[in-house]
Amino acid sequence: MTSNRPYLIRALYEWLVDNDLTPHLLVDAEKRDVIVPRQFVEEGRIVLNVTPSAVRGLVLGNDYITFNARFGGTPMDVVVPPDAVLGVYARENGRGMLFPDDTPGDDDGTPPDDDPKPPRDRPSLKVVK
Repeated sequence: MTSNRPYLIRALYEWLVDNDLTPHLLVDAEKRDVIVPRQFVEEGRIVLNVTPSAVRGLVLGNDYITFNARFGGTPMDVVVPPDAVLGVYARENGRGMLFPDDTPGDDDGTPPDDDPKPPRDRPSLKVVK
């Protein structure tokens, strides 16, 4: 199966805009294929205001999120793969969603091969009085 992250990003974005809130993307700027203004990256992350009035040509695609915005008065094309989006939230109240780190096996629903499982002997119960 494909990742559900692009679909969740689109849904959260629409929900925030429909409620007259300002959607922001929290992005891992160190991920591959991320094109953002590096001077605004702090601790490997950047927060992008993607409200319709702040960006032009916003495309929330399955492979890339792209748009043009001004940073410090200078226009720039921004490219972010959905797997680099760590969260989508409203500036006004923080409502939204943070995404867990993707690990191998997340896309197809199977656990990774190296996922250690604790041995399952017998259940242990403790009497609480």
